Amino acid sequence: MNKFLDRLTSQKVLVSDGATGTNLQEVGLPVGITPETWVMEQPQKIIDLEQAFVNAGSDIILTCTFGGTSLRMKESPYKDQVTELNKKAVELARIAASDHPDVIIGGSIGPVGGLLKPYGPLSIEEVSSAYLEQAEALTEAGVDLLVIETQFSLEEATAAFMSAKKAGNLPVVISFSFDRGLRTMMGVKPAQVVKTFVPMGVAAIGANCGTTLENMGMIIQEYSSLTQGTPIWAKPNAGMPELDEEGSTVFKVTPDEVGDAASRYVKAGATIVGGCCGNSPEHIAEISRRIREIK
Repeated sequence: MNKFLDRLTSQKVLVSDGATGTNLQEVGLPVGITPETWVMEQPQKIIDLEQAFVNAGSDIILTCTFGGTSLRMKESPYKDQVTELNKKAVELARIAASDHPDVIIGGSIGPVGGLLKPYGPLSIEEVSSAYLEQAEALTEAGVDLLVIETQFSLEEATAAFMSAKKAGNLPVVISFSFDRGLRTMMGVKPAQVVKTFVPMGVAAIGANCGTTLENMGMIIQEYSSLTQGTPIWAKPNAGMPELDEEGSTVFKVTPDEVGDAASRYVKAGATIVGGCCGNSPEHIAEISRRIREIK
């Protein structure tokens, strides 16, 4: 059986990892440079961060490939090495988890960075092709599951999901960013996510980024009331971003506050809990501690 599916059936709750971009910025990633660039140029920084999440108690770590589609990388110096970059990111994650064979490697797949017609310039064909290229690279490199995250458009997420399933037979997680209360920026509601993806055989549905800890709890409750056994994925930010006195973006929610929220999410029905922007290994360690207590 697939490692992710096996763990879902044998454990009550799984802990995912924390943020990639904000943590890499803490160790020198310049603002405006994508984390994927460091897969090629600073691989040890990626390994160190992913190892820190493993050591903090993550059952799942995601590859540094959120922006790893050809559409998202069109301005990157590695725009002609999409497959190679995605495969190398999987290799780095495997190195990070090498001392922990039970750790699950998830291939991160983010939005392509543009809107589909008629709202934007992208056709469904080119979006699907970009997602398929990335999903095939991640699948061939040996990830345990594919995580399509921070989605806001039902059409784009559907294209990503179908491409992911076409790439192989890995389980696929779909996670939306609800930054308008119980709606995404394109108006998608949890009920639409459930109605669309549960019949398609999604391994888990969820939410990440874009909202407060309190609103994430409402989203999980909504999902839980609508699903019948489909696992729920929750990776909130460490609060909403704020600007400090120097004009830098900061996330002020503490590990203890995130841990409290994680406990509430599990009680509301969440099956996989981690953190998005602003969540450090310390935040994940506290989430892990609280969830182990529930178990």
